[in-house]
Amino acid sequence: MYVIVVGGGKVGFYLTQSLLSDGHEVLLIERDSAKVDSFNEQLGSVTIAGDGAEASTLAAAGAARADVVVAVTGEDEDNLVICQMAKQKFHVGRTIARVNNPKNEQLFRVLGIDVTVSQTNYILHIIEQAIPERSFVHLLSLTHGDLAIVEAKITDHSAVVHRSIGEISLPENTAISAISRGPRLIVPTPATELLPGDDIIALAHREQEDELRRLLV
Repeated sequence: MYVIVVGGGKVGFYLTQSLLSDGHEVLLIERDSAKVDSFNEQLGSVTIAGDGAEASTLAAAGAARADVVVAVTGEDEDNLVICQMAKQKFHVGRTIARVNNPKNEQLFRVLGIDVTVSQTNYILHIIEQAIPERSFVHLLSLTHGDLAIVEAKITDHSAVVHRSIGEISLPENTAISAISRGPRLIVPTPATELLPGDDIIALAHREQEDELRRLLV
């Protein structure tokens, strides 16, 4: 599957890393050239500099052959334009837009965006699940709901704290793709030790989320 991700913030970076870990072809579009250089050092040459809301940038990214376009910039207007252009000009089969203002979510759906992702909805979801201190968060569903990007915070009481990733028996079809440790963003290896306070980004099949939650938190 070829996925174009537009927006190199936290969500965009983690999403790109997770999809790459799962074997997909991914291209990340980011306006900030300094970020592009940093991401390419960490991920390989999978990031280009440009404005994803411009047709020329999407064309250069190969949108005509993309299976999915994901717009996760900080601006709802840009995310809408990106997804509509991907649909109408490049005939992309599936578009996913981050919605920063929940009031725009219904509008995005009316205008043909396949999936909307609202940060506020994440918070509501956390409250409904009564998860203390955002210990485990469902970030995003992918590929018609079969895959999910989740975030978990390692605490002093986590069963996996001070263990290396290679020592942990992760559920089948799951992978830890990134670790946020203070100001550092770590692409983990089997030797990477999990420490208290680490924010873990993992890719998992939806049916494995509960098992992964029990293991990490």
